[in-house]
This record gives sequence, structure tokens and C-alpha cells, in this order.
Amino acid sequence: MDLFVINGGKKLSGETTISGSKNAALPVLFATLLTKERCEIKNVPELRDVQSTYELLNYLGKNCFYGYGTFVTGEHSALNPVAPYELVRKMRASILAAGPLTARFGHARFSLPGGCTIGVRPIDIHLDGFRQLGIEISHEKGDVVMTARKLHPAHIKLRFPSVGATENLMMTASLIEGETILENCAREPEIEDIAAVLVRMGASVEGAGTSIIRICGATELKGFTHTVMPDRIETGTFILLCAAAGGKIKLSGADPRPLSALIRAVRKAGVKVYCGRDSITVDAEVSRPKPVNIVTKPHPGFPTDLQAPWMAFMSQCAGECEVHEKIFENRFMHVPELMRMEANITVSDRKAIIHGVPGLVGAPVMASDLRAGAALVVAAAAARGTSVIRRIYHIDRGYEKLEMKLRDLGVDVRRRKDDGTVK
Repeated sequence: MDLFVINGGKKLSGETTISGSKNAALPVLFATLLTKERCEIKNVPELRDVQSTYELLNYLGKNCFYGYGTFVTGEHSALNPVAPYELVRKMRASILAAGPLTARFGHARFSLPGGCTIGVRPIDIHLDGFRQLGIEISHEKGDVVMTARKLHPAHIKLRFPSVGATENLMMTASLIEGETILENCAREPEIEDIAAVLVRMGASVEGAGTSIIRICGATELKGFTHTVMPDRIETGTFILLCAAAGGKIKLSGADPRPLSALIRAVRKAGVKVYCGRDSITVDAEVSRPKPVNIVTKPHPGFPTDLQAPWMAFMSQCAGECEVHEKIFENRFMHVPELMRMEANITVSDRKAIIHGVPGLVGAPVMASDLRAGAALVVAAAAARGTSVIRRIYHIDRGYEKLEMKLRDLGVDVRRRKDDGTVK
């Protein structure tokens, strides 16, 4: 396994380019299961989760090419609609294969997916929606077995605006004739990205980005070419990186529109953020940020995926602030690691109280999940001295070539093999 060694405490400067969105790319890649025709997806980031998707699609029978930011799929033989535990355990997004496979072939079998340990994330919202579309569901030896004798459109109200369930049901409904209505949908911009793909494939999708989505499916879907949207979470992480460490940076290829909640909060803390059409400039010259309370909410609220990096930033605030986590019940696992860097944080259930300190101090720490790892990178860049971050394979799941981009911005970072010699 690899680790990061970061010598922090230096103000940032420079420019880097934002990668394609992991959370948008993965459902688009699984949408290729809806058609036998050639599909080409551009601006796909080189990440562990994308590699896992490549392996799963190939196992299912897709012929895939992946390199230089482009992912191409085709078919030369019948697909195998069975997803084994060895592959799906690597990431939660593998559940997105279930809907397309069942819609196209009438059956699918898959193991329960794995992923980050940030709380209970059951797939019952997916399964409840599948049942309303006419899919019979049973469980055998740890697998979920889905069978559809006759799929039909339905009016489905989600009990929670789950991003994954919204995407899965949208893809499934795209191969069902008639109008399916999804209510209480996720409103994240990644939903609009997959909707654009489904329209190119021949379905009709209205309302993506709102709470009610209408899908008119087709009996057969076409291939497509699509460019993945910029990664808003990577963008937000770099905004908070500069806000915490200080300095001035430019993020090219960034879309500021999906990050309005974060940008408002960062500006309220005293950091200047300038938004262009496809770029963002961050100017953080304040010695310590003002304390700002945040509450994570579904989009367009403050993103839960930026809660951990936000806490790293606020750890140095001039005062006291609160972070309320309303999405996941176990997403404060980065707190003990930040406290090793002399942050002062008190956690009670889903609320964290941050007592700002004048500065963080470098220390050996360990990433527990993807976004917790990003928070430790933000903290290490801001801290005085050297930090060693272990288990960075979590970070590699969601940040493309991170150490190269950090160096572009002036961070002193090295990737090393974790051979036990680095203290």
C-alpha cells in the first residue's frame, strides 16, 4: 500500500485542472448495459472505482477499452447478468448494474455491494422501486435475485432522495414502454448528466434536477457519445485546500454552479472566491477564518461529501462553530485523526462542535474512507511540519492523480510505499 508524506504550512499558488466527475461517470458507464451498440464516454477520470467498473463490465460480457480519459464499450456476444461478490464488494456503485441488466434481459443476480464504511446505506430504496416496476426480488446465499416477467411503468415515490436509487430507476424505466414518474428524486447535477445520456440513447426524460422526473422508455436503446461533467467534489476539496492553507490558486475546467452552498459558506468565512464560466479562483489571505456553521443536506444543500474537508478548514477558525451531519450517521471518523493534528473537536451523535485552534500540527494519520482521506490532505497542507497519511487507497478511489495536482498548487507532497519505515 502507498502513503502520502506532506510537508505543510506553505501558502499555495498555481493552477490545476479539474477531472471528470466520478459520481457522474459511474452511472453513465453502467448505462452502457442498456444497449448492445457502441458507447464512447469522454473525460472519464483514472480512478480505482472506474477500474473496478471496467473489470465488472468486462466480466458481464462487455468489450471495454479504457485509457487516456476515454471509455469505450461494445458487445460481441451475449452478456452474463450475474455479478459476483469478488467484484461488487469493491464499491457501492456496482448496484447500478442491477437495474439495466434486469430491464434488458429480464433477470439479474448480484451480491450486496461494498464501499466506504461511512454508515448504513441500505439498497432497499432501489429494491422497493424495482418491485413497483414489476420486478420480483428474492435472496439466495447472500445474493439478490431479480426476475421480471413483465415490466411496466409506475408512479414511484422515494422515501428519501437517494442519488443511486434515482439513477438506477431512471435507467430501468428507460427500457420500459410508457411513462414512469419518480417523485422525491435526488436533485444532484449528476442526475442531469445521466438524464442527458438516456435521452441520447432514445428515451424521453423530463425534470432531471428537480424532485419529479418523468421517463418515457423505449423498447430498444441506442449507443451514444458523452463527455462527463467536471467533478464538483474534487473542485470543492481544492477550494477548501486553499482556504485552509492560504494563498491564491486557479481551478480550470471547474463549474461553480453546483457548489453555491459551499462557496457561500467559504465566502462567509472570509475567503475570496471568484467564479468564471469554467474556472474558479480562490484567494485566501486571511490569517484565520471566521467560524461558520453548516448542515449537510441533499443538493442543493451543503454536500455531505465535503463535510470532512470543511471540518479540516474550520479546525483553524477564530472561534467556535458546529457541523451537523444529516445524511450519514457515521461520517465523523476523520475527527480522531484531525485531533491527532491538534484540532479541538467534540462529537455528539450527528453534531460536531469545532473549537478553533491557531494552527494544526503535522502527525501520522490514517484515512478511514474517501472523503475522510481528503480532509486529512487538506489538514496536512495547512499544518506546520510533516504529516504521513496512510491507507490512501481510499483517496485513490475518488481523486485522479492527486499528488500531481497538489504539486501544481505548491503542496510539498510525496507518494511512498508503506514499507513500515516512514514514521
